[in-house]
Amino acid sequence: MDDLNLAAPLAQALAAKGYETLTSVQTAVLADGLEGRDLLVSAQTGSGKTVAFGLAIAPEVLGNQTQLLYSDKPIALVVAPTRELALQVKREFDWLYGPAGAHLASCVGGMDYRTERRALERGAHIVVGTPGRLRDHIERGSLDLSACRAIVLDEADEMLDLGFAEDLEFILSSAPEDRRTLMFSATVPPLIAKLAKDFQKDALRVEVSSKEQQHSDISYQVLNCAPHDAEMCL
Repeated sequence: MDDLNLAAPLAQALAAKGYETLTSVQTAVLADGLEGRDLLVSAQTGSGKTVAFGLAIAPEVLGNQTQLLYSDKPIALVVAPTRELALQVKREFDWLYGPAGAHLASCVGGMDYRTERRALERGAHIVVGTPGRLRDHIERGSLDLSACRAIVLDEADEMLDLGFAEDLEFILSSAPEDRRTLMFSATVPPLIAKLAKDFQKDALRVEVSSKEQQHSDISYQVLNCAPHDAEMCL
């Protein structure tokens, strides 16, 4: 991975996790000429995309630093469709950006709003959250995106399917126009294309067909049963 020119804290984090090579999507977003570009990435769940966009936004998060200084406003924002996915992203970023001294905060539905607000007040370099709760924090003034350099929309197609289009537009409109915007989506339906056109700048489409077998540790079995026995077979 030395030829990828990763920032020292990220290389250290990957080595500690036992990474020897990167997945297809992780390599794709680090290709020459993509740094600083808005990206619309087609990648399936299980392809390593969380680490991929964590690595992709490193120039915006770290700049030329190896250790992050205190920041009273977030530098980067990740938006995910569900609480579970958002908290999973935060856990991945905790170890990926840990060596750089990054502080992270989560803002997700179903969790205590006051605890989240205190975390934001203490200062977070990266905020991860769900659309509705993030909008709530912005409207209440506890989340200020004026210093945000990068926004990632994870599972963007799922967020639109769940009816979050208006919330996403509000969040994106609350951030600086010169920020970097990355969208990760398994599919790119017309609504995603419109969102990209409205809120990204000359976005580059990156399509990744992973050579790795996803979820290779899961085996599948098919059992045939009569309709009246279906409930007992579950």
